[in-house]
Amino acid sequence: MHPMTSARRALADLSLLAVAFIWGMTFVMVQEAVRAFPVFAFLSARFLLAFLAMLPLALLLRKRTEGWGGDTPLGKQLAAGAFIGLFLFAGYGFQTMGLRLTTPAKTGFITGLYVVIVPILGMIFARERPGPFVWAGVGLALTGLALLSLSGLSLEAGVHPGDLLVLVGAIGFAGHIFTTGRFAHRMNPILLTLSQLLTVALLAALVSHLFEPPAALIPHGQPLFAAAFTGIFATVVAYGVQTAAQRFTTATHTALIFATEPVFAAISSFILIGERLTPIQLLGGGLILAGMLAAELGPQMRAVLQRQPS
Repeated sequence: MHPMTSARRALADLSLLAVAFIWGMTFVMVQEAVRAFPVFAFLSARFLLAFLAMLPLALLLRKRTEGWGGDTPLGKQLAAGAFIGLFLFAGYGFQTMGLRLTTPAKTGFITGLYVVIVPILGMIFARERPGPFVWAGVGLALTGLALLSLSGLSLEAGVHPGDLLVLVGAIGFAGHIFTTGRFAHRMNPILLTLSQLLTVALLAALVSHLFEPPAALIPHGQPLFAAAFTGIFATVVAYGVQTAAQRFTTATHTALIFATEPVFAAISSFILIGERLTPIQLLGGGLILAGMLAAELGPQMRAVLQRQPS
């Protein structure tokens, strides 16, 4: 490998690791914010700030990205972004509601289940056939979820309601990835992203207006910092870095690096608020990570092995 290519790949991997670290540390930050500010008012502020931060960049690159949507009409691209945004709204809405009731570390691990849910959605809605690695990943992840969420090994205690909300959020994130895969190749990615951000901001504002006590359009204090950090750094900057970094590394590398997100969530939760997982819960988190890696990396490894001469 050329030294320059190797250096760029190393820099790309480090950049992706930084993104996973940012995403992992935001769980504690968001939990503290929504304890002091209504959930959907916070989400509305977060995604409105993300939209406003990305809009100047989109306008600056308008000429350069003009043909990226191909022949797809502008209205159809905006509608596609709004549709995909519904799943993104469900993901963040349920995850953030659950985060008020459960712990940041558990939220990070349970959210990671979207990796094994995506192939199941493909089987249901696109008649795709998950391979043995995917099914092994599903089994490992579900076993891990049970160990992580159940109180010890007591089935009578049941699953914590916050964990269930986060699990529904993981399904929402899986739906977001699945629908993005169906539309993205025919759309302008910047326009698609802007439409999603605005959709989440408007839907969150509507839900907040209907069901939450009155709140300021833009929060103040720690919730404002959390909304700005997650909106700008954990959304616009993080996704921008991911897009740029993946030009110099592989999807397999990206999946492997992003599997560290729940680990960073657990570490930051331990350092910042002293959260400790029990040995059984740590085993559950480890099984979820193993399931994520099996579902994401297994098919690639199988394809590589099949291409090798016998």
